[in-house]
Amino acid sequence: MGKLDGKVAFITGAARGQGRSHALRLAQEGADIIAIDICEQVGSVGYPLATEEDLAETVRQVEALDRRIVATKADVRDTAQVTKAVDDGVAELGRLDIVLANAGIATFAPLEDLTDDVWDEMIAINLTGVFKTVRAAVPHLKAGGNGGAIVLTSSTAGIKGLANLAHYVAAKHGVVGLVKTFANELAPFDIRVNSVHPTSVNTDMIHNSETYNLFMPDTPNPTKEDAGAAFKTLNALPIEWVEPVDISNAIAFLVSDDARYITGVQLPVDAGSVIK
Repeated sequence: MGKLDGKVAFITGAARGQGRSHALRLAQEGADIIAIDICEQVGSVGYPLATEEDLAETVRQVEALDRRIVATKADVRDTAQVTKAVDDGVAELGRLDIVLANAGIATFAPLEDLTDDVWDEMIAINLTGVFKTVRAAVPHLKAGGNGGAIVLTSSTAGIKGLANLAHYVAAKHGVVGLVKTFANELAPFDIRVNSVHPTSVNTDMIHNSETYNLFMPDTPNPTKEDAGAAFKTLNALPIEWVEPVDISNAIAFLVSDDARYITGVQLPVDAGSVIK
């Protein structure tokens, strides 16, 4: 018997990485899944994003756990797409209890090189997309009359500043503002809202040449092993990065009844990065 038996979770950015991990972890606890992902490239992003084949693989893995899943190609910047995806998912699965606004991108530039387009795309996906996700889902949470749990994915960059990431830091700090506001606004409906703040996570978002070059500008053609040494300097614990399931485990706790009185908090899963 799982801690989330009978529940339905709506997860953005679910085609791979943290999003797929969250879908699988919640499915292991008994939840059915509504999943969306953009499944196409975004102009400012220098590493390959997830594909429709990746989303299909998430579906396969969730179904292998004997859970139901409704997966849709949708862009969190598009209100109509997000709303239709969650509406259709609830129509098929019957309810909504959990919302994970996980979709996000990473790009890098020093302040003077940060163009309007790069700034706008970051804010649109990593902040406005989070708002649009929650806005589309809340009517279903309220209609169910059973309360609910929302977790927004921020970052250690939502707690401290990081060089060459002004747009990312601004978006992730903005997510914290949404958490605090939504937690107050939705508390009368017994809907809890929290955020998770990962350090570097072992996904494609960090394992690419653009990210490696940011951390190791003086290393020609840096390898994953080179990157490990660089990323290790960010954390207090002696590790390079956390695994996606480490974030998923924290989320599984936050959305369960084990955390029934926890709302409005910022939970770092960061190997001590924010205290270093």
